Amino acid sequence: MKTTLPLAVTDYLADHNVMTLATQGPEGPWAAAVFYASESGSLVFLSSPSSRHCRNLAQDARCAATIQDDCSDWAQIKGIQLEGRVVELEGEERESARQLYGGKFPIAAPLAMVSPAIFEALAKVRWYRLLANHVHFVDNSKGFGHREEFAPG
Repeated sequence: MKTTLPLAVTDYLADHNVMTLATQGPEGPWAAAVFYASESGSLVFLSSPSSRHCRNLAQDARCAATIQDDCSDWAQIKGIQLEGRVVELEGEERESARQLYGGKFPIAAPLAMVSPAIFEALAKVRWYRLLANHVHFVDNSKGFGHREEFAPG
């Protein structure tokens, strides 16, 4: 996906590891923390298809996510809010996602190099890409509630 995100946003995404992914399903809203790797403004993650968030996404691909620093002063609040949709990856896209993710998280590196337990766990997951259609960069150091919006395209 091509993006018009500024360097400050792409750097922030690259420097962080966990997003909180919010979905909606038959049991109501749900949020789950997942590790991700960013690429051109999209976020790649892996998860079990039987997890509540993946079951929700199978019915409705729309989602929201946040990535933020942990802080104790409102003036330090900084992070990303985004909304978009999630697609499950297959074939070459899945292998590309695996390589990207493995580059950031060595535990998912080339399968020949992981422990048998990790190999078994990775065999049960699927690969996904969050395609953002709106990205908000929050930075309270610039003023209370300061938020810039971007539309990746």
